[in-house]
Formats: sequence, C-alpha cells, structure tokens
Amino acid sequence: MATVIPVQVSEKSILADDAELGPSEERIADAVPQLGRPEVTKKFWFQKAKQNSLDDIATQPSVYDYPDVALQYKPRDDWENLHRFDTRARWTWREENKVVRKIDWRIMTWTAIMFTAMELDRANLAQSLTDNFLDDLNMSTNDYNLGNTLYALFFLAGEFPAQLLAKWLGPDRWVPSQIVLFSVVSASQFALNSRASFLTCRALLALLQGGFIPECVLYLSYFYKHHELTIRLGFFWSGMFIADILAAIIAFGLLHMRGVEGRSGWRWLFLIEGLMTGTVGLLSYVMMPPGPTQTSSWSRGKDGWFTPRDEIIMVNRIIRDDPSKGTMHNRQPITPKLLWKSLTDVDLWPLYGLGLTFNIPTFSPQQYLSLSLRGLGFDTFQTNLLSIPYLVLKIFNMMALATLAEYTGQLAACASIFQFWCLPFLIYLRVVDTTRVSKWLTWAMISLLLAAPLGHPVQVGWVSRNSNTVRSRTLGVALYNMFLQAGVIISSNIYREDDAPLYSRGNSILIGILCLNLVLYVLAKAYYIWRNRVRERRWNAMTPEEKLVYLADHQDVGNKRLDFRLAS
Repeated sequence: MATVIPVQVSEKSILADDAELGPSEERIADAVPQLGRPEVTKKFWFQKAKQNSLDDIATQPSVYDYPDVALQYKPRDDWENLHRFDTRARWTWREENKVVRKIDWRIMTWTAIMFTAMELDRANLAQSLTDNFLDDLNMSTNDYNLGNTLYALFFLAGEFPAQLLAKWLGPDRWVPSQIVLFSVVSASQFALNSRASFLTCRALLALLQGGFIPECVLYLSYFYKHHELTIRLGFFWSGMFIADILAAIIAFGLLHMRGVEGRSGWRWLFLIEGLMTGTVGLLSYVMMPPGPTQTSSWSRGKDGWFTPRDEIIMVNRIIRDDPSKGTMHNRQPITPKLLWKSLTDVDLWPLYGLGLTFNIPTFSPQQYLSLSLRGLGFDTFQTNLLSIPYLVLKIFNMMALATLAEYTGQLAACASIFQFWCLPFLIYLRVVDTTRVSKWLTWAMISLLLAAPLGHPVQVGWVSRNSNTVRSRTLGVALYNMFLQAGVIISSNIYREDDAPLYSRGNSILIGILCLNLVLYVLAKAYYIWRNRVRERRWNAMTPEEKLVYLADHQDVGNKRLDFRLAS
C-alpha cells in the first residue's frame, strides 16, 4: 500500500498562533482527541473480517495528529475545502458509512452513467459491422483496422489537452461539454458515405473523447480514499461493459430499422445513440458538483447535497488519507514546469509499460468478435445477442479482481491474473482449426477469453495512489491511458486480412505478448519493493529532529518523499 510514515513527536507540541490548522482560534496545547483504531482489511477471502462497532470513532490516525509535523502538510490557502478542514474533527463509523453511501449514490452512480454514455458512442461500430456496414461503404477489414488505429491515435492525442482543460476549468465544466461535443460527432455518422468520411469521423470522435477517463478518475479522487477508489473504479469500468451489453440489446432493435426512409439500420443506430449520449451530457451539467463542499446550486438546492457535518467528514477523511490532496485547488491549471515533472516521474514508468501491453491479448479478438461470429455462420441479430454473455461474466470477474487486490494489497499479482486466464484460450485458438469444430464451441472459447478479469481498474488505482500529488495524479493517469491507447494501435494491426479466418499468426503474436506481460509484472513489483527498501534505510537512519528538518525543507515532493511508500 502507498503510505506516508508519520514522525513520532509529542502530542503536546504547541503550534504558533499563525500556524493554526483547525477552524478554532484557540491554540492547540492539549492532547490529540481520541482516534479510531487503524482500519484493518482482510488479507485473504477466507479470513473473518474484524468488525468495528458503528458507534466507535472512525477517524483514522494521520500526520495531522502530530502538530510539529502537521504544519508541513497544511493545505494551501486557496484550497476549495479549507473551510471544512479541522485536524481535531472526529466522527463515528455510522456517520462515515452514511456519508460514503451518499457519495456512492450521488457521485459514483452518475460518473458510471457518463462512462456508459461514452462507451455507447465508441462501441456501436462493432454492432454496425453486423449490418453490412463495410459493404455499404465499400470498405475492407483492413480499412476497419485503419479506422481503429486512427481512433486510438487521436484518442491518445486528445488525452493531455483534455486533461489539462479539465484541471484548469474543473471536471464539472469540461466533462459535460466534452460529452455533448462527441455526441454530435457520433450522431453525424448517420450521414457516412465513404471511407474518407468514416476515417474522419473516427478521428474526430476519438479526439473529443480523449482524456474523459482520467478526468473522471481525478474527479472521483476528490471524494474517495485510496483503498476505496480501486473498487469504485471497478464499478466505473462496469459502466463500460454495461454499455456494451446495452449496445448489443439496443442494436438488436435499431438494426431492424434497416429500410426505414430507405436507410441502413446502422445509420439509425449511430443517430439515435448519439442523441441519447447528448442527453446525458446536458444532464451532467446539473449532476456534477465541483467538489465535496461545492454541491449547492439552483439545480441541486441552495443547501446542496451534503450537510455541514457531512462535508467535515468528507473533507477530513480524504485529506487524512492523502495530505497531497490539499496541494492544488480544483480549478488550478498545470504549468509547463509541473507538466515536465510529471513526464519525468520514473516511479510511474513501470505502470506505463504495463498499460501499453497488458490488454493486447484480448483486445484484438474483441475488435474482431462481430466479424468472427458472422464468419462462423451466425446472423446479424444472433451475433449481437451472443456478445452479451461474456460481458456479464467480465463484470463479475473484474469486480472480484478489484476486491481481491484491495483485500490483499498485492496489486501486481492480482492484476497479472488477467494474463493467466487468457493463456489457455489463446493456445486453443492457435492450435485448433475453428472452421472444423462446432461454431458454438468456438463461440464459447472466444467468450471465455474475452471474459478475463480486467486488471485495468486495479492499475489505474495503482497509478493514482503512487502519484501522491494532485498534479502527478492528473497527468499520470492521462499518460497511463495514452500508453493504453498506443497498445490499442498495436492491437488493431495484429489480425490482418491475409491471416483470416484462423488468424494463426496473430494468435501466436498475442501469446508472445502475454508472456512478455508476465515478465513486466514481476519487474514492476521488484522495482517498487527495491525503491521502498532504499527509502526505508535512509528514513530510519535519521533522528526525529532530522526527520522534522527534512519535512520542513520541501525539496522532495509527492512520491519522491522519503516518508512515502510506493504500492506494489
């Protein structure tokens, strides 16, 4: 787990008058109020969880309980939540659980809905393939590959600009605008008439959608602790797979509109789903507050969604978990200097390497699922419905993996389970002539391959917790996603027309990349263990006084601090 190690000093330390951390004007000269017992999670699923009484103190120990140290972690004066920051605030588990449920309902649910809307607009291309999309536009599967490559390339290109805009304007302003803009492009695909118009729309759609995911991750980090975020990101990516399920069901109905007004069914699919996404974008202006203490508005009520007590709990539970969240306000732009610091943060590079290749073993087969099922003899409507079972199983597998990762704290080991799951099914597709066996058996093997427990939520949460600054978290998640899109570009060119229908060469390449991934997970974990050991030796060699001097110096920041431990 990524942690900040507090310096042990006297609880009776007295702060100077101008260094007061809480809202009270009195000097802090008495003992720290009672804290809750450190939160303990299960290491293994078979262990009995230790339950806290709902009326016990839930406030967790942090650096703010040591006044001599707390000064070094005080939030900046323009932090939007500063008026609710109080180092002496205490609350019970009953209160905290109630607040978290409110956040889940108000914030998490709508964020997942927005992701569902975005995924509808990028997933419907797969459904259009079942309705003679390529033939209608006189295109080949290589043209389809080129479209996917351009999409990934422009999605990658849009990551940084969109993320920088979101950090400057605020996710609550930029994300809804982004959804509205790309919904217009998506609906405009109704009028596609050539290969050139197809490629142009794919590029423009990707450019406008780029950055959406890291923006939402940054937004959620304003409301959740590190250990809560991984599981919530599992729910977030569940929104993507729910969209794929809905896309298949909706396509089953909309593709029956082929012939209405003399138009192909896929045209109506693009138009109607684009309008649905635009509606979600407009509602998002209302449903996305800027932050925990900024929920009041004409549409959300003058008192907002949370009471003053709720806000105190939200703010202090978050910043006690991660003091770096008070180092930037939510409308602060990233300067070129801060951008360069993020780009050169070598402690996040192992995760970028994983982002490049980890999903390739399933992405190529996923892109070709519709074409493969049609090639096996399934009709348009069977093909769309047969894509649903693997998505349902994938959601359960992904949530189970995210939960396992949080309970064990073994992020690298848990994320690598995805690779072990894929290996036998890729070997099957490589050695078996699927044109000579039952089409239902081939469908089952491809579906089980694609149902692999996705480690993406675990790895995005891993990037977030190893960043340890808002600046690095903002750009680190974007960089990770850019490497992911670079992997999509690779994936889009592994299955080639001259290798059809078995794609033996392509499946051999996928198996090779999978083996590479297993090595990368081992190297990433080894690197973080080594970095933590080096820091531990240097930190333990200091006296308490030297540690205080180091913390006051501020030369090492974020994940470079000697008192910070990287998660592995």
